[in-house]
Amino acid sequence: MGPLTLPRWYSQGERTVEIVDGTAVWYHDGKPPVRIRWVLVRDPRGGLKPRAFLCTHPQATAQAILTWFVQRWQVKVTFEEVRAHLGVETQRQWSDRVIARTTPVLMGLFSIVIHRPSVSDIQGVSIRTSAWYVKHRPTFSDALALVRSRLWQHRSFSMSVSTADVVKIPAALLENLLLCCVKAKIQLRFA
Repeated sequence: MGPLTLPRWYSQGERTVEIVDGTAVWYHDGKPPVRIRWVLVRDPRGGLKPRAFLCTHPQATAQAILTWFVQRWQVKVTFEEVRAHLGVETQRQWSDRVIARTTPVLMGLFSIVIHRPSVSDIQGVSIRTSAWYVKHRPTFSDALALVRSRLWQHRSFSMSVSTADVVKIPAALLENLLLCCVKAKIQLRFA
């Protein structure tokens, strides 16, 4: 058993684990045998249960297999965020072709929202938390709220001095209004 340090272990950063690895043959009745690479992992600190990881790429290193496994978490989180906030898998279209076009657009929107707000924008915005859930970094819903508020402020609340029918809204009231709309997922529409 040898130690292996992984640069990222989910959201915990660097982690050292003990591993044993090798190759084997996976056999099932009626199916051709498949060569697999296996990695047994043990946490010397006892924080993780011992686990076995299997890979059908027999030349892969133990570090590569564990890195691939950890990276899959980011994909799972991405799909969960897209489901929860953008409605993927809940589209109400009648045609499979429409759904096949809509899902990539929603995934593209997710990518734009994640990468669009600059670090300075997100640092200036308070991260929404609750009494039972403390966040140290902004989530997708925080980034989406930031994008929505910037779009709404630009389109709906732009103040033109030359227009007499514009009523100015105090900044604190505007911020509370936008926050309530984001929490309720309300689209603001003005005539």
